[in-house]
Amino acid sequence: MLGPMSEAAALDPEDRKIITLARSARARNGVPEGAAVRDETGRTYVAGTVALKSLRLSALQTAVAMAVASGAQSLEAAAVVSEAPAVPSADLAAVHDLGGPATPVLLAGPDGALRSTVTAG
Repeated sequence: MLGPMSEAAALDPEDRKIITLARSARARNGVPEGAAVRDETGRTYVAGTVALKSLRLSALQTAVAMAVASGAQSLEAAAVVSEAPAVPSADLAAVHDLGGPATPVLLAGPDGALRSTVTAG
């Protein structure tokens, strides 16, 4: 297993970018989670947790919804910055629906350190 430094060094620059964007959304909005997804054309969609009385979406669900609403046909990758120990199955399902089962989902801590990578399927 790779350590935190070697994992970060091994990350593709575009994957590091979506982790950074997700971390920024979390910090800027003061929400529990930040997320970013990259579509098939390389465009990124960034979101934070939505917690209204009438609507609750995780940051990753919100980012996927933004991608769909903007016309994305698929996803290349997704990232979540959270204190949670794992990516919830509902979030993985949203990524799977748009990106397919092989879409990587990166989970990073609030400090931006990669904790795990899973696939949406």
